[in-house]
Amino acid sequence: MNFVKFRDNLIEHFSSMEKELGSLFTVELDKDKLYEHYLSSYPAGTNYMFRKRTEHDCSCCRHFIKSIGNVVGIKDGQIISIWDFDCGDKTYQTVANSMSAFVKQHEITDFYFSKENSVGVLENYEKKEGFAVRKWDHFYLKLPSKYVTQDVDSKKGGLRDIRNVFFRSLSEFSLESIDTVLELIAQNSLYRGNEWEANLKKLKAYKKAFDSLDENAKALFAWEKAGEAGISVGKIRNHSVGTLLIDINEGVDLDTAVSKYEKVVAPTNYKRPKAIFTQKMVEDAQKKITELGYSDSLSRRFATLDDLTVNNILFSNRDVAKEKNLDVFGELKASAASKPMKFNKVEEVNAEKFVKDVLPTARELEVYFDGKNQKNLVSLIAPVNKGSKTMFKWNNGYSWAYKGNIADSIKQNVEKMGGNVTGDLRFSIQWNENDDNNNDFDAHCKEPNSNEIYFTRKVSSFTRGQLDVDIINPFGRVAVENIYWQSRSTMKDGTYLFFVHNYNHRGGRSGFSAEIEFDGNIYHFDYPHELKQDENVKVAEVTLKDGQFSIKELLPSTTTSKDVWGIKTNTFVPVSVVMYSPNYWDEQDGIGNKHYMFMLKGCVNDESPNGFFNEYLKPELETHKRVFEALGSKMKVADTDNQLSGLGFSSTKRDDVVVKVIGSTERMLKIKF
Repeated sequence: MNFVKFRDNLIEHFSSMEKELGSLFTVELDKDKLYEHYLSSYPAGTNYMFRKRTEHDCSCCRHFIKSIGNVVGIKDGQIISIWDFDCGDKTYQTVANSMSAFVKQHEITDFYFSKENSVGVLENYEKKEGFAVRKWDHFYLKLPSKYVTQDVDSKKGGLRDIRNVFFRSLSEFSLESIDTVLELIAQNSLYRGNEWEANLKKLKAYKKAFDSLDENAKALFAWEKAGEAGISVGKIRNHSVGTLLIDINEGVDLDTAVSKYEKVVAPTNYKRPKAIFTQKMVEDAQKKITELGYSDSLSRRFATLDDLTVNNILFSNRDVAKEKNLDVFGELKASAASKPMKFNKVEEVNAEKFVKDVLPTARELEVYFDGKNQKNLVSLIAPVNKGSKTMFKWNNGYSWAYKGNIADSIKQNVEKMGGNVTGDLRFSIQWNENDDNNNDFDAHCKEPNSNEIYFTRKVSSFTRGQLDVDIINPFGRVAVENIYWQSRSTMKDGTYLFFVHNYNHRGGRSGFSAEIEFDGNIYHFDYPHELKQDENVKVAEVTLKDGQFSIKELLPSTTTSKDVWGIKTNTFVPVSVVMYSPNYWDEQDGIGNKHYMFMLKGCVNDESPNGFFNEYLKPELETHKRVFEALGSKMKVADTDNQLSGLGFSSTKRDDVVVKVIGSTERMLKIKF
């Protein structure tokens, strides 16, 4: 019998365990009984009495076995104890096998850590009579640093919590629920969902492996993989996306589940960019569409004048359909940018009186395209297959779509980051488009009372203006910041100074772009120069007086008037056709809101509008509303020559537009909706 070899084999085995297995664990047992089992494992006649105790019964070995004798690892679903090694000696192999079997009878209950960097004593010495010294050998292990901590309870408790939550997630979440969330992320229907995608894919892989095991092996799997999964995957159940998984797994309606998630993580002005649907929903909807005969109705195109019947036209300007001969100076005047006009003394008339009394006598009609009317841009949409069955609540296959896409890249990027782009006044900045400027730029506004809105004071109690997008580290992405005021009614009269501050210079040499928007007009600024550390660059001053904004540009502005859908803001544009929306054609009683549409000469929708909206659909199709919402946005509306696009106004929303009416006389009217 060679105890030193026995001990050295244990040391070698433990070293291989910690390298191959990572986490180590302890099983729950009575430590005194473990030591008693160790002594009783020696075959009869091999553990001789020495003085008052047997040869292998010593305080050093007792401390070692009670401290670490119940430690195990897990490999491929199998428990490995510190006693599972080849001793090369029959007696000690019997002891090792017996200890291993005893330990494995008990359940893993915790992770293993120690405050000391070693366990046991390698050897000590006893002085005998005279000058003789006796050497005693014992169990001993040097512990790697990853198992050593002064806060054992906290370390064990943290990992134990991860394991327990991880095990519950693997037990309760279905693969279908995980796949559903991953599908929502893939179609960009989940706010900040991409932040969870990698962890959800890892969770899915663990779940697939977990489901293939029997019940006993599942518990071991959770212990084995918890440390590897880490807090981001192991405790995903406790995060917002975990709540979403729970709701989906419990059969909560998908819209409701996602709405609950968004209430936790999304800003108040966030609008989900896409419809929520899954592959199964698509398959069910496709089957229903085919059964009901709507397959040919899905394809859509821009409508033209040829699609309209005489009964559905309130006004048609035949003259504007012909090209007018403009002299070169006239063309220059028509294309010149103009300042927004004010019409304070024009005659006002309500919409129905305009249709009934004014249009019948009009020969020509022009609409003043104010910057604020960009939201009213609308297109008439027709079915590609004219004879197809109508999907809508009214008796024709025509629909309409208002301007919905944001063409301005800064504005679009601000909205993607959750910023508000619909307020009365907006100041946005953008930089690092080419990933060459990682400086920390900050948007600032000094208000009339010298209050300053910026990253340390994001909300103004003075005016309710606020900074709602603040980028500190732009690394690898286009960076934007945004300050807005939702309503001028909360603002104070006076001058608002907008400027950009370089808070942290990280080597960026390029400058920034900025936008100021109010009353439908966007003023765009480019500053291509480097900003030094702590340098300020003033952009513009906006003055509010008696409810009206004016601007003083401190940097050159490239946009005070702009082309939108082929027509220029702040100019009069000829009207080709005036009509009601299709839900009021053919003398229908009307289903839904009435819209007044002024189709404009040269107005061309350059976006990809929805072919239809769920609000239009017949009740028999509403069951599949999420898929139809996706189809409406996904199926491209085909281009046509001479499309009917212009300005639309709902009868239910307060609005107005200025028109020039030419008949026997010429007069200016403001139509009130």
